[in-house]
Amino acid sequence: MEFKPTIGLEIHSELKTETKMFCNSKNDPDEKRPNVNICPICMGHPGTLPVINKAAVKHVLKVGLAVGGTLADFTEFDRKNYFYPDLPKGYQISQYKYPLVSGGNIAGVLLERIHLEEDTARSTHDTGDYSLVDFNRAGVPLMELVTKPVVKTAEEASFFAKELQLLLQYLGASDANMEKGEMRVEANISVSESETFGTKVEVKNLNSFKSVERAIAYEIKRQSDLLKRGEKVVQETRGWDDNKGKTFSQRLKEESHDYRYFPEPDLPKLRISTVPEFSKENLKKEIPELPWKRRERYQMEFGITKEDADMYVSDKAFGDLFGKAAQELKGDKKLIKLASNYIASDLRSLIGRDAHTFIDNITSFTELITMAHEGIISSRGTKDILGILVAEGGNPREIAEKMNLLQQSDEGALQTIIEKIVAEHPNVVADFKAGKERSIQFLIGQAMKETKGSANPKVLEKLLREWLSKA
Repeated sequence: MEFKPTIGLEIHSELKTETKMFCNSKNDPDEKRPNVNICPICMGHPGTLPVINKAAVKHVLKVGLAVGGTLADFTEFDRKNYFYPDLPKGYQISQYKYPLVSGGNIAGVLLERIHLEEDTARSTHDTGDYSLVDFNRAGVPLMELVTKPVVKTAEEASFFAKELQLLLQYLGASDANMEKGEMRVEANISVSESETFGTKVEVKNLNSFKSVERAIAYEIKRQSDLLKRGEKVVQETRGWDDNKGKTFSQRLKEESHDYRYFPEPDLPKLRISTVPEFSKENLKKEIPELPWKRRERYQMEFGITKEDADMYVSDKAFGDLFGKAAQELKGDKKLIKLASNYIASDLRSLIGRDAHTFIDNITSFTELITMAHEGIISSRGTKDILGILVAEGGNPREIAEKMNLLQQSDEGALQTIIEKIVAEHPNVVADFKAGKERSIQFLIGQAMKETKGSANPKVLEKLLREWLSKA
């Protein structure tokens, strides 16, 4: 018996703003001291009035434009009523009926909506008999993105979350660091034998892409096993235990009417069209090349591998480094492809994730790549010089001369060496003439050894073939 999974995702992302969503308390995710970035407004004191953070609204509108969604003209905020210690007001200001963005898609996954709300405080439960609450996070601008229930696999869900994270980072809307809780994934999962949706279970607060995959895969299997045994799936909210690799029951799933939504009376309705900086024309000017567009362009324009293109897109610093190298090499596909090979392997292993530290050496790097392409230095010599450029900087040609790494291409000088090698290995010469093409590589190797690696192997091969054809 096969069950078809249906998955919908809800992803919360903390937005990068100077202040919180409805007050002027600092929005600082790196603050370690508890309860310092707070004020009467975000603490829910009586008589205080919230004010909408324009920068947060703009971030969400830019995301909506980037994913091809419909930007609202009219929008409003609502009160979502529930009681929990991390919610100082006893309600959360969110959006219900009129989200900022409707529709759109990322990585082929259709979106339902993108709206704006405030984050809750952070609770700590590992202190023994009591819990502690840090209100620094309470009131931080939070974007919630909801997909349509169209995701079919755990892998597809994880890929979607990665693409969203990249988009937020490219737009400067959020750092979306999952380890810091700046991006949190919730998955709504059901399984069914037919096209009709099964009973939905929500798995909350998945804080890594690996957890997203593992939790969804586990939940699909758990629900399928229940149905195979003739049991029912309970509609509930479950948590994920990363150490045990399983979900666990937390509470019965709430419906929207449980939150008693109603329009926030202390905030004005918004007409997006009345704010000039929210116009599509102005928003488009601030949207950079999107990650999936950059990935496609790198492959099409420069002919680099998908793996290299993925790396340059997912690591923006290396992407910028590669982009500058391509610019310096003036669009020469062969040179750019060679540069990509060295950036993605040798250079990355030398500088780790600190691509920005090498950006000032980009001209020296492209000169090195040109020398390697022209056969002035060998592959081994290129790697050695690159190591020196990373550690000390310098001019690649001067380094090559100093270390005696320039390849010898003088045909007259190499001809004498070839005659010597051919005379010393008559059996190998006979094999080559008998059709054993690979035997020429042995002769090239011997010639390289004779020149202590300084000969240009391409020139050696050319001269060897000419000599052997006449002998």
